[in-house]
Amino acid sequence: MENAEGDEAKFAQIADEMIRRKVKVLMITPLSAAGGLAVQKKAKAANIPVIDYDRVTLGGQAEYHVGFDSVNVGQLQADGLLGCLGDKPGASIIEIEGAPTDHNATLFTQGQKSRLSSKYDSGALKLVKSQPVADWNNDLGGQLFEQILNENQGKVDGVVAANDGLAGAVITVLKKKNLAGKVPVTGQDATVDGLRAVLRGDQCITVYKPVRDEAEAASRLAIAIARGDLEGADDLATGNLRDPVARRDIKSVLLGATLIKKENVRTLVTEGIIKPAELCAGDLAQACAQQDIVGN
Repeated sequence: MENAEGDEAKFAQIADEMIRRKVKVLMITPLSAAGGLAVQKKAKAANIPVIDYDRVTLGGQAEYHVGFDSVNVGQLQADGLLGCLGDKPGASIIEIEGAPTDHNATLFTQGQKSRLSSKYDSGALKLVKSQPVADWNNDLGGQLFEQILNENQGKVDGVVAANDGLAGAVITVLKKKNLAGKVPVTGQDATVDGLRAVLRGDQCITVYKPVRDEAEAASRLAIAIARGDLEGADDLATGNLRDPVARRDIKSVLLGATLIKKENVRTLVTEGIIKPAELCAGDLAQACAQQDIVGN
């Protein structure tokens, strides 16, 4: 396994070397659709099957995909926000979404809309603005959120933030406005900072995606393909992910995620996902004790 560390040229170089070595299966996480497709065309010419890992190559040629059910992740975010909002008719919502070039971000939004659009249409909720953020850039996300908030006379009742990084940027702005903890904010990824924000009450929810399960599923799929056991591979890839650019369905392993609220952060500790010492440092000792999070 090699990491291109966000460098498109390095990504292509690593892939070229693997294709030259005639690997039995090539698993990639494309940095861009164009970069992913270029690699996939070379792999296809060399008769090497490709798995898109975590992120799909739009318009690509990968035989399989392994990742999380991103539509469901978006649904969990929306459900979490609705639960935190409670019965507040006409609540003003700002959506801070991920990069428009990342298909996962598109699917997160799709999942959110499946829960929220009818409420916007009925007037039960009011959508102030839905704002994508280029490159998932947290600083930019915070700036855009503050601009939207100011244009709405500082009024917001809930924020859909597409991941914990963007949620943190939103919370920084809310703190300046003395609104942190009063306005529910969603997140995703169950990062240490995100979980600490949930325990602190500044962030309403996050979504935990078990990366170990994703890696294990990808490994099992790759082994089956490498052995030529395509029937076994198809038994693992029971889902389908639609590629709207290539207009085809990709055989996929789509994994589930878990909604994390203050009340169930402890489950990640008991499962060994995160250590109490990471969560409970500084001002969070009391919040951890209240949730019965103890240990080292």
